[in-house]
Amino acid sequence: MDETLEKTAEPAVLEVPEELAGQRFDRTLAQLFPDYSRGWLQRAIRDGAATLDGRVVRPRDAVTAGATVVLTVRPAPTQAWTPQAIRLAILYEDDDIIVVDKPAGLVVHPGAGNADQTLANALLHHDPELTNIPRAGVVHRLDKDTSGLMVVARSLRAHTRLVAALSAHDVTREYLALVAGSPTAGGTIDAPLGRSRTHRTRMAVINGGKPARTHYRIAERFRYHTALALHLETGRTHQIRVHLTHIGYPIIGDRVYRGRTQAPSGTSPEVVDEIENLPRQALHARRLSFIHPGNEQQVEFESPLPDDIARVQSQLRVDAANGVR
Repeated sequence: MDETLEKTAEPAVLEVPEELAGQRFDRTLAQLFPDYSRGWLQRAIRDGAATLDGRVVRPRDAVTAGATVVLTVRPAPTQAWTPQAIRLAILYEDDDIIVVDKPAGLVVHPGAGNADQTLANALLHHDPELTNIPRAGVVHRLDKDTSGLMVVARSLRAHTRLVAALSAHDVTREYLALVAGSPTAGGTIDAPLGRSRTHRTRMAVINGGKPARTHYRIAERFRYHTALALHLETGRTHQIRVHLTHIGYPIIGDRVYRGRTQAPSGTSPEVVDEIENLPRQALHARRLSFIHPGNEQQVEFESPLPDDIARVQSQLRVDAANGVR
């Protein structure tokens, strides 16, 4: 990130949440503004551009719950990402946010192996002003082959408020997954996640990993499969996919974490065909709810299942209606 400080007419103003009380000021800033580097934020404190209750304080000074943090500088525009005319499914937009329905196969932002043709490139083409917002306004991610709803910040105010809401678990994200197996009931998966020690491109449940909690309930039962509704308490990389595999109910179509597990004996050929032809994991972010960062009203958005997952679900229903376990 470019460490140049740039004055802005729209300071970012946040309150210190209860869970951060007692922490050092610099660590608090790092959690409230996770897209800015620790060094950049320490420089902002040193230059008097980050204040606590209107006072210039030291990085090591402790914060109290409810204290007002004001950040009056921001990094100069640093996006080297190229705007590209990629179709976006926009459900809603105003001066503060854009809600998009991301298709499977679209990477969220450029990175190793994906220099362009991402959601961020499409957003910059849709609104060139997003070059002034960290990561083109992207405040949370979906895996490349997970479809569904994402909220994008269109202003610095919206960015800081949405990041704080995500950090405080005040954004509700509900997913629908089709999984192999038949859980007896819903529950909570509380298992820490980290980089796999044997497959470095994968995540795994490991001792000493980052805390991760996934709540799930049964949405629909089939003969040998189940539709689960899930919501995240934390948002770790591949969290739902790893957690469901960990408890023995891998997501249909997940070649990374499920592999090519054989369908149970008795599964209809039609179901087998639909599952084998599904090119990605059957995971969709179908509901998104949060406090609007502009008008502070609760908003909720919903996305229907895309055709590929809907076809699998439909065939599972037919199989359940015709079959006898």
